[in-house]
Order: sequence, then structure tokens, then C-alpha cells
Amino acid sequence: MKNKYWVGFDLGGTKMLAKVFNHSGEKSLASVKNPTEGARGSKAGLSRIIDTIEEALGKAKVDKDDLAGIGIACPGPVDPDHGVIIEAPNLGWKNVSVQATLEKAFKCPATVANDVDLGTYGEYVQGAAKGARCAVGIFPGTGIGGGAVINGELLQGAGITCMEIGHIPISGTKTPFASDRYTTLETVASRLAISAAATQAAYRGQAPYLYDSCGTDLAKIKSGKLASAIKHGDEAIEHIVRKAARALGEGVATAVLLLAPDIVVIGGGLVTAMTDLYLEEVTTSAKRHVLPAYRDRFKIVPAELDDDATVIGAVGWARYKLASD
Repeated sequence: MKNKYWVGFDLGGTKMLAKVFNHSGEKSLASVKNPTEGARGSKAGLSRIIDTIEEALGKAKVDKDDLAGIGIACPGPVDPDHGVIIEAPNLGWKNVSVQATLEKAFKCPATVANDVDLGTYGEYVQGAAKGARCAVGIFPGTGIGGGAVINGELLQGAGITCMEIGHIPISGTKTPFASDRYTTLETVASRLAISAAATQAAYRGQAPYLYDSCGTDLAKIKSGKLASAIKHGDEAIEHIVRKAARALGEGVATAVLLLAPDIVVIGGGLVTAMTDLYLEEVTTSAKRHVLPAYRDRFKIVPAELDDDATVIGAVGWARYKLASD
């Protein structure tokens, strides 16, 4: 496979990204990003994936006969053994055979895994967790996703992905954001939960800078706006972010006690926008909630690869799996 090429594909929430890589998977030759709008429903979505990959191959001037393999990262629970998306609610997909479709279209092997798993794997092969024996990745955003790599292998269940750390119950009380479910990590520590609390603070007059820049429009309150509000003196927003980061630290502590990672990678917009403040709270909280013997055995570090982590991980995992099979 020395002279063959690889494709990494990220089926994101609003954008899908295809990248063509050289034979070692270390150099990107071309990339294409298309909206997922119009991909709701598996038939239209699979067609859009194929078109996007073909567009990227054309841009890289690579013939599909020269492909060694395709690695695709998908949201939601995945059956990695059969390459099936079990459910992707944002796309309206259930039990979709992505692997079989791509292998038929491109006449090369393909692997399918959860997008957060592959983001973690990307940080393991080329980023902040390179060389770790056990790496855990936690990515707070609209929800909170998690992944783990142990001795070069993704941690996966039998016929289904795992590390759904955002859905771990953290108390016996309900919140307004939890519907009929008990409080989970992501209902108190996700960026969406932070933005919802910040909206209330702005409405009450407790965050004047945020109110002036965003009003009470939840959709406008992104990580960068939160960071700006803190910088300009909105103490209520800083309190909300620190409290959420401490809650995330409890989730990190859970992962540490279960898996004993040497590296925990934290990524996403919150980390990028306010790295020092956020990681300080997460780290302090995590170390407070683990047994003393674990406190000096792990480091919490910011992700390094940004949006490229998932496609890099998709190619890295495809190369590893196809070499092993």
C-alpha cells in the first residue's frame, strides 16, 4: 500500500469534511467541505458523502483505483464491527450501512467509528496525546463526547461504541434541561448548558456586556462571546463557566478512576476560547475527586488538532485496522 492514498471523512453536525492523505496518512493533499443540509435521510446523505469524497479525490488528482482505504467518522452510536450507524438523530438516520455503501462505491476497504472516538484517536496519533499508553478525550460542545485509546486501540464495546461520558448521571435531582431524565454531565457542563445559564444571567441584568453583544438570543452565545464577556467584567458569566468546568472535572475524575489514563485531552470551543481559566478549574476539580494515589498520574492538556483531529483519527484508525485484518 506504499503508493496508495487514504481518505478521512467527518460526517459532522452541519458540515461534512473529506480529506485526501498520502500513503503514510501524515500529509493532507486536498480537502472539501460541504453542508449536511439536504443530507437528512440516509439515501440523500450517503449520496452526498460519495459526491464529497469524489470531489476531494478530483481536487487531489487521485484516482479512486489508487485508494488504500477510507476512514469515516460518524456522530452517535456506531456498530464498528459492521460499519453501521445505529442512530444519528440530527440526520434522521437509523441502522445505516455506511461501510458497505462506501466499499461498493469506491472498491476499497472502509472503516466506520464514532466521531469523538476518532477525534481522540487523532490526538493520539498526531496531537496532544501522542505516545500515551492510555489517552482519554473529552470534548464539551452542544453535548459532551468522550473517547479512549488504550495501547493503540480504541476502546469500543461489542457491536457498539462506548465512552458516552456526557450521559453519565451525576446526581439524583432533575434540571429544567433534562426533561424527564436525571441530571447528566452534559446538562450542567456542556457549552449549551453554559449558554442557557448565561442567557438567564443576561436577561436578569447580571451580564451587561453579554446582553449588549448578544441580547438573550441563545443561538448567539457561543464560546467566544462567553470569553469576551468574562474579559469585559461580566462576573456572573465567569462564575457560570467556572462552575461548569468544575462539573466537567468530576467527569474527568470518573474516567481517571475507571481507566487510569496518563493523558486526558480536553477539546472544543470552550477550551480554545478560554484555555487557562477552563483547564485550571477542570484540573483542580478532577484532582480533588480522585483517590490520592491517582492525583499525580495523569495530565490534562488542551487538544492540538482542532477540526482536523477527527479526519486524522479516521485515517489513522483505518490504517491501523486494515493493517491488522
